[in-house]
Amino acid sequence: MYYILSLLIGLCALLVIYPYLIYPLLLRLLPARAVARDPAHSCSATLVFCAYNEGGVMAEKLKNIETLKARHPDLEVLAFDDGSSDSTYEQLAARPDLLTVVQGGGRNGKAHGMKRLAARARGEIMIFTDANVLLDETAVSNLFAWYADPQVGGVCGTLKYLGAGESATASVGGLYWRLEEKLKSQESHTGNVMGADGSIFSLRRALYPEFPDTVLDDLTVSMAAVFAGKRLIKADDVIAYERLVASRGEEFSRKVRIAARAYHTHMHLRPQLAGMAPADKFKYLSRKVIRWFGGLFLILGAGLTVLTAALISPLLGLAALALLLAACLLGPRIKSGPAGAIAEIVLALLATLLGVLRALRGQTVVTWSPAKTR
Repeated sequence: MYYILSLLIGLCALLVIYPYLIYPLLLRLLPARAVARDPAHSCSATLVFCAYNEGGVMAEKLKNIETLKARHPDLEVLAFDDGSSDSTYEQLAARPDLLTVVQGGGRNGKAHGMKRLAARARGEIMIFTDANVLLDETAVSNLFAWYADPQVGGVCGTLKYLGAGESATASVGGLYWRLEEKLKSQESHTGNVMGADGSIFSLRRALYPEFPDTVLDDLTVSMAAVFAGKRLIKADDVIAYERLVASRGEEFSRKVRIAARAYHTHMHLRPQLAGMAPADKFKYLSRKVIRWFGGLFLILGAGLTVLTAALISPLLGLAALALLLAACLLGPRIKSGPAGAIAEIVLALLATLLGVLRALRGQTVVTWSPAKTR
C-alpha cells in the first residue's frame, strides 16, 4: 500500500513540474525546422488593439504609435474602445492622424472588438497588441522579415515585462513569463508555437478565422496559422514591453479569468486540435492541458501525503494535516521572501484550476478590466 501511495504522490509531483521543467528538456529532442528570414522583405500591415478604461496609459501608447508610424508611414492602426467610462475614447479620437478608433457603444469584450477591427483591416499582416503594451521601434521591421517565408502564417513576438521587483507577485510573474518566452522559442525552433499571448503577435490577414465572442481570441486567432498548415513561430527580435501586475488579488482574478476563457476556447477548438500533427499534439498536451490541471495534481498529492502519513502513524498523520492546514491559512498572507514566492506559485496553480472548473460548468468571461497595479 505504501509503495502504491508513494508512486501516486511521485506521479502527482511529476505532473505538477512537468510543463515547466521536463517538457523543455523533451523539446530539445525534436528536430529543428529552419525559417527563411529576409531583412529586406516588406509588406503592408495593420496594427490593432482594444481598450477599456486605459486613459492613464493612452498618452504613452499614442507616443509609441507615433514612433512606429515615423518608421512606417503606411502602417494602418485601428483601435476599438469597449465602452470606456474614462477619457480613453476621447484621447484616441483626438488623433485621427495616427489611427482610426471604432466605438463599441457598450461592453462587448475583446474578441468582439478584434473581429470588428479585422473586418476593417487592409494590411496583408495583422499585428495584435494591447492598449497597455508598447512596441519596440524596430518591432514592425523585424516582423516583416519573418514573413518572407511563405510557410510562415503567424509570428509571436517577445514580451519583456517591467516592474518585476515591485512585489512577490510581480517577481514570480516575471519568472513565469521568462519561462514562457523560453518555451515559445523552443517550440518555434522545432516547428510551431502552441498559441500566442495577446500582447504581441501577428497573422496573415487571409487566415483570420471566424469565432464566437466568448472564446479567447489570442489563442483562437494565433492557432489559425497551425490549423491552416502554416508555421506559427516566435521571433526574439520582435519586442514589446508591459508592466507586471503587482497585486496578488488582481493577479489571482486575472489568472482565473484567462484560464476559464482558455479552457472554453479549448473546447471550441477540439475538432481542429484533433487534426494537428503528432508533434503539435504533444506540444499542446504538454504546455496547455497538463498545466491547466496542475492545481488538481497538487491537491491530490497533498491529500495522498497526509493519507500516507496517517497510515504510518495516526500521530504523524495528524501532524501532516496540521501542517497542511497551517500552510493553507498562512500561505495567502505571506507576501515576501522564498515563502511568499512559493505561495504565489501555489495560488497561480489553484487560480488556473478554478478557471478551468468554471469553464467546465459552462461559465466564461467576455469582458475585462485593466489591472490597477500595473
